[in-house]
Amino acid sequence: MRPLGSTGLSVSALALGGAPLGSMPENFGYEVPESRAVELVRACLDSPVRTIDTSNGYSGGRSEQRIGAGIAAHGGLPADVVVITKVDPRDGDYSGRRVRDSVEESRRRLGLERLPLVHLHDPEFHPWEVITAPGGAVDALVDLRESGAVGSIGVAGGHAATVARYLDLGVFDAVLVHNRWTLVDRSAGELIERAAARGVGVVNAAVYGGGMLARRDDAHDRGGSGDGAGPRYGYRPAHPATVRAVARMREVCARHGTDLATAALQHSLRDGRIATTVVGLSRPGRLEEAVRAAGADLPDAFWQEVESLVPPREAWLDHQDAA
Repeated sequence: MRPLGSTGLSVSALALGGAPLGSMPENFGYEVPESRAVELVRACLDSPVRTIDTSNGYSGGRSEQRIGAGIAAHGGLPADVVVITKVDPRDGDYSGRRVRDSVEESRRRLGLERLPLVHLHDPEFHPWEVITAPGGAVDALVDLRESGAVGSIGVAGGHAATVARYLDLGVFDAVLVHNRWTLVDRSAGELIERAAARGVGVVNAAVYGGGMLARRDDAHDRGGSGDGAGPRYGYRPAHPATVRAVARMREVCARHGTDLATAALQHSLRDGRIATTVVGLSRPGRLEEAVRAAGADLPDAFWQEVESLVPPREAWLDHQDAA
């Protein structure tokens, strides 16, 4: 367990990511039946993983509903488990009223009286002037925290510069960044450093880059995504430098008797600035694999080789621009 900045929350180093639980085949390429999602949540509540991350908008609320069903089937939420969610717009509405409705919807679906941490989700896709307007989304989250309806508030996104801009408002207790602090993309480095220096909790998500760093063979590196689109990072076409780096990192993993997925997870877990690392999972067996990978011990020589292969900055910026 690790402290989440100055929120007063303790989170496990590994967190269960709820996006696949709602079944999002458009992002992940597979369906997840409700029964399997509920089974995974129950398995999580009996595992060393004591943190679950989800969002109001994942599959139109199905992720939260299924997590709530898993909690109920387990007999309730254990006292040491933290469930993190996010507010989402609806039909383009990201007003203060919508934020309050989103929190209430999440509370009902999850079956929780009080939400310990709620993030403003993906603000990079909405006008700054709208989100930060008096009485708007940011003000609504602050009011919800001050009223005690939620414990802490954060900002979550996939564009590090935008998340940093919201961090500078000085009102958020935590930040979540996805796909931007991985083996091959370091564009969130400055954001993480600034957040940690201010006592703001850091959550790192999508450390497999949408799947590219989770595969155990090189078929994906050669363009074997199955849809004819070629290699993809962060759900978008990968930069050529990223593709080359992944192939070479895979070779380093093989020489050291490990695999790319373990290395991708360990890269985040070994960073003392990061409180919890969110890994999206879809079945109990994957949870067991992730827990084992979290316990791996990779030597310094391995990390020295991997660091020498990180793609150049222009590859990271390409990922950011795509977002």
